Amino acid sequence: MTDPAARRPASAPVRILVCDDHVVVRAGLLALLDSAPGIEVVGEAGTGEEALALAARLTPDVVLMDLQLGAGIDGVETTRRLTAATGAEPARTPHVLVLTTYDTDADITRAIEAGATGYLLKAERPEELFAAIHAAAQGRTALSGPVAGRVMANLRKPRPALTDRERDILAQLATGLGNREIARALFISEATVKTHLRRIYDKLGVDTRAGAVAVAKEQRLLP
Repeated sequence: MTDPAARRPASAPVRILVCDDHVVVRAGLLALLDSAPGIEVVGEAGTGEEALALAARLTPDVVLMDLQLGAGIDGVETTRRLTAATGAEPARTPHVLVLTTYDTDADITRAIEAGATGYLLKAERPEELFAAIHAAAQGRTALSGPVAGRVMANLRKPRPALTDRERDILAQLATGLGNREIARALFISEATVKTHLRRIYDKLGVDTRAGAVAVAKEQRLLP
């Protein structure tokens, strides 16, 4: 895949597509970026679908992406599709810089795994945003301080030690099966499934099935 930065002259401005479903927020970003040196806004989108269509037509260097986009696909799925090297022109693949108010471990993990080059919070100073855009255009990672702290903490955190049977049950849980279906699939009793689930919840620090699956994905405990 050819990096968009490689085909842009060093003196050329970074071409930006802004995607945010809040009209007022989007207008504020456009006004702010209009004053930024070396940055040119080439388009704006209010939905993920619109961002995909505009990116294909406008070929921006960086897409500034919110995570929550209302109806339609969210920012993570939009990021995944934008950064995928598909079609006949992989050189047109832009870098995606997430700009959001959400800084949970799950949101950060999902965005980075989807291909985001950077992850910034909307509380950042304008100078930090401008610097992150230029970094993203060059393919360099740009993270807000709190986000970087969370990423490092997760990397240092030891993964929960699950048994093979607990991993089997967790994998079945991730497919949406109930206790009875899991018991049948693994040829064990429902009581045994419930016992293992309690142990899984304790190890992962959660108290719901959805929470267990979310943490398992964050910790890459699922195949």
